[in-house]
Amino acid sequence: MEYVSLGSTGTKVSPLCFGTWRFGHESDGTLETDRDTAHELLDAFAERGGNFIDTANGYGGGLSEEWIGDWLAERDREDFVIASKVYWTMESPVSENLSRKTIRAEIEGTLDRLGTDYLDVYYIHRWDDETPIEETLSTLNGLVEEGRVNYLGASSMAAWKLTKALWRSDVHDWERFEVTQPKFNAAHRDEVAEYLEVCADQDLAVCPWSPLEEGFLTGKYERDGESPAGSRGDRYSWTDRFDDRQWRTLDAVRAVAEEEGATPAQVALRWLMDRTAFTCVPIVGARSVEQLDENVDAVDVSLSDDQRDRITAAYDEHDR
Repeated sequence: MEYVSLGSTGTKVSPLCFGTWRFGHESDGTLETDRDTAHELLDAFAERGGNFIDTANGYGGGLSEEWIGDWLAERDREDFVIASKVYWTMESPVSENLSRKTIRAEIEGTLDRLGTDYLDVYYIHRWDDETPIEETLSTLNGLVEEGRVNYLGASSMAAWKLTKALWRSDVHDWERFEVTQPKFNAAHRDEVAEYLEVCADQDLAVCPWSPLEEGFLTGKYERDGESPAGSRGDRYSWTDRFDDRQWRTLDAVRAVAEEEGATPAQVALRWLMDRTAFTCVPIVGARSVEQLDENVDAVDVSLSDDQRDRITAAYDEHDR
């Protein structure tokens, strides 16, 4: 597995990041991923060359970080790039914010659960409209200066807010956001187009969450069919949830997958990894090693310019 530079930083990461939001998470009373399965998945990811692992302080009520920390304790910490997030609170009685008090409390809890002295990437999980951005950024800058964080990241927010944060960092000579984490995939683009333009202009790495549009781009669904039992789509009317251009995109992904002897999921991930305007490292999740293997094998899929363009054009085409 060939590593890629994380945006304009000098850190090298695997072309796919492993997302761990399912670790310790309960859906309708059912545990998505238990500790043993979590460690099995982390083992499989590392054995296949993966080194970039994404979590958050609130995933599984802190269990995601804790289980990753248990797993890391048996390995060389320097072999891995660990990212976590702050906004929702685990250590503070305050509900959620990005104040200095909250960030300081939450980084302590995160590092303790992970059993590490530092994070490679620390994202703000959301924008905080109540806390002055200068307070948030100056606090995050302090964490970098103290060696507790290597790089700063930003998740979902409006493009103008990302631009404002970058400008404020430049004005005060603070560490800026180097990594972003928006929702972005072949079938979800318009809502994030301006945000991605900022990322391209500022040479920020993009690590999309939901790169398969919550399973839609795996190709398991049909326009008139029911979503499979156990899928996240059970709570939605699948036919009504997606529009014609998204279904056209899925058709294009399926066609390319058939041409390449790959799965639709692999093609959709490869389409993201092939972005040229910015470094794009999709965050993939998995319930099983088999599912993880399928995703990781996307790194070996090769798409032609024509195939990538057809997938892009299917979404951009106006409804008839």
